[in-house]
Amino acid sequence: AVISPQDPTLLIGSSLKATCSVLGDPPGATAEGLYWTLNGRRLAPELSRVLNASTLALALVNLNGSRQQSGDNLVCHARDGSILAGSCLYVGLPPEKPFNISCWSKNMKDLTCRWSPGAHGETFLHTNYSLKYKLRWYGQDNTCEEYHTVGPHSCHIPKDLALFTPYEIWVEATNRLGSARSDVLTLDILDVVTTDPPPDVHVSRVGGLEDQLSVRWVSPPALKDFLFQAKYQIRYRVEDSVDWKVVDDVSNQTSCRLAGLKPGTVYFVQVRCNPFGIYGSKKAGIWSEWSHPTAASTPRSERPGPGGGACEPRGGEPSSGPVRRELKQFLGWLKKHAYCSNLSFRLYDQWRAWMQKSHKTRNQVGRRDLR
Repeated sequence: AVISPQDPTLLIGSSLKATCSVLGDPPGATAEGLYWTLNGRRLAPELSRVLNASTLALALVNLNGSRQQSGDNLVCHARDGSILAGSCLYVGLPPEKPFNISCWSKNMKDLTCRWSPGAHGETFLHTNYSLKYKLRWYGQDNTCEEYHTVGPHSCHIPKDLALFTPYEIWVEATNRLGSARSDVLTLDILDVVTTDPPPDVHVSRVGGLEDQLSVRWVSPPALKDFLFQAKYQIRYRVEDSVDWKVVDDVSNQTSCRLAGLKPGTVYFVQVRCNPFGIYGSKKAGIWSEWSHPTAASTPRSERPGPGGGACEPRGGEPSSGPVRRELKQFLGWLKKHAYCSNLSFRLYDQWRAWMQKSHKTRNQVGRRDLR
């Protein structure tokens, strides 16, 4: 038998009229005994109509998108269920204009780009995406060949790219119903350099200081191979929280001390890197991904807190309230103006050592008074 039309392509919502015509005279193969299936499911008899002794017609309305991108299987069967003929229905949408193209380079010789397929994305048809690029003022169009490197809509150009010359980059989308082309992205490789996240991130306690953690990391290897520096960001959160606090002013240090933390609390810490000064350029690169989370806990406080069962001093022992208030003001200023400054933290350590010594002295005096 023969199905007509063969392998049609239709827009979603369209109608289809098809026929199955028996060729020759096989036993039992007449229009009266034929029936249709779509993707293995038998279609209702009222959708079919016998045109003549050898032809069965089918009418489908308001078609939905294809269940599979290779097309829906429309099959004509004989009375005994054997397959006489088949056709593929391609029902979908033309591709939308790709958008949101972003690119980056990790070694100034390669380029990786990704994009969004369209506002709705799903066309229900196999859609081919091609990343094209060329030098802005001269040169021919080139096509990227290594697709799906960092996701379904991405491509990697591994080599043979020029520096100090802008590139034009765009994406073309094509399927059985049409084609679409993105806007052109113009960029210089030196403006989109990034690195891997900083490796070997370590988080540790700062002696017995109950509200501080020290963070150290190693510069990404790419920084040693090329002539540029880096600035860093840190973010941290409490173990049972999803809210990150970001430290922006780490500069190009590879260590930082976090202060004002909660005693006896587990923190997760991450670091990321942004290269700058590439061949003397004043433009920053692109932030790397965040490093894997590293966990550490602050020491538990030895001082009794509110409701801890300790008595506040009375009579002859002076209150520590003014000192605590002054320390609180100092910490607030420190976190606001010198969050990762080593000089300020040395001063802070001296302050804390003096406070701890003063606290022990008061405790010893209190014990002698009890005796």
